[in-house]
Amino acid sequence: MLTLSQIAALVIFAGVFISLITGKVQRFIPALIGAALTLLVVFLGIEKNPQAAIGALNLAELGRSTFWVGHYQPAAGYGVNWQTILFIGGMMVLVEGLRAAGFFRWLCLNTTQIVNYRVIPSALLFVVLSGVLSMFLDSVTVVLFMASVTIELGRLLKINPVPLIIAEIVAANAGGTATMVGDPPNIIIGTSLGLGFNAFLVNLAPIVWTGMAAALGYFYLRFRKEKAGTGSDVGISAAHYPKPGEAITNRNLFGIQVAILLLVVALLVVHEKVGLSVVAVSFIGAGSTLAASRKRASNLIKGVDWKTLLFFLGLFVSASGLEETGLLQLLANFIGEISGNSLVATVILVFWISALISALVDNIPFVTIMVPVIVHLSQATGGALTTFAWSLSLGGNVGGNATPIGASANVVGVAVAEKTGHRITWKKYLNYAVPPTLIILVISNLMLMIRYLGGF
Repeated sequence: MLTLSQIAALVIFAGVFISLITGKVQRFIPALIGAALTLLVVFLGIEKNPQAAIGALNLAELGRSTFWVGHYQPAAGYGVNWQTILFIGGMMVLVEGLRAAGFFRWLCLNTTQIVNYRVIPSALLFVVLSGVLSMFLDSVTVVLFMASVTIELGRLLKINPVPLIIAEIVAANAGGTATMVGDPPNIIIGTSLGLGFNAFLVNLAPIVWTGMAAALGYFYLRFRKEKAGTGSDVGISAAHYPKPGEAITNRNLFGIQVAILLLVVALLVVHEKVGLSVVAVSFIGAGSTLAASRKRASNLIKGVDWKTLLFFLGLFVSASGLEETGLLQLLANFIGEISGNSLVATVILVFWISALISALVDNIPFVTIMVPVIVHLSQATGGALTTFAWSLSLGGNVGGNATPIGASANVVGVAVAEKTGHRITWKKYLNYAVPPTLIILVISNLMLMIRYLGGF
């Protein structure tokens, strides 16, 4: 029998979840309302526990020296994950600087020029580029700019850009799974469990890129089928396509921004060795970007997606009600019971549950509540917590590819296409996205078992 505080926490979070699924209001609004209700109704009203409310806000975390320098380990308990929020905020400033300097368009134009604007090679290179960029930049931002340039490419090459945009979404979410910084769920997992950039890169990159290699084979066959009947793959004359240099708005600023990007990527790789947290690295990138932009700095700050940061803040507080009242422990116990507390069965169950649920709802709130659950499952089964972390990451990120609402990058890509008259229905999206998603999931499942669970 659930207690009154558990029922209240569950109802509040379910209400937030339903609002996110329907998408009738901007997602930061229900998240903040859920946070306020969790603090006022659950912690202060029913439990009469001010300390629980203070713990949910987790402001003391900001004062810890290791939050900025040294080897960061998250404090025990629940509450707002400030590492996630501040890291994403810092990276948003860096990305805005790159966008303003014309970096993304320049990179896409260079990519197409390499293959002389031939349709299928251009399409495959755009897919690979989407995956590679998402390893180091937020996948939402990557899809936003890749989709925009892809629509322009479609006009010039006289092709339907929709299949390519969907392929880029799949690649962005898969590529983002390979590192800690590419997909928001990985940032949540990494900062919550104290896992660094290299841990994700070494453990997940080989798995997801093996799956992506197979998915690229699928995309090649699909693109050939789309191209058949539209003429030969002869591309267009280079004279009719914008030159990469035309994308650069300020050459000096462009060079500085690229240098800052390379510095940030290098620091993320070695941050544990040099004693910097990922937040400190992102702030170095953001601060350098603002300093280089000078008078344009205010425009970059305005370009930050503050609503997304508020969404994370509200979501973490709302989820803290599930943890503090013991509901997540009950969920962990349930998963353990149906798997017989078998390590192999539990890890695989986490993988496929994550994939299924993330296909139906946004993977960010799901991963947020699952992080403490896998901690409980690791303790119950005696399995390594990192094995559960990789299972959750793979299932949550790749599974989110399957539907238009499974991940934030999907929503952005579909919205960009529709603004230019290329409507992507659920049927059309599922038709292009489900097969490669299943390919990557099956390969990831097999490699997860072989690499971490001793085979079959």
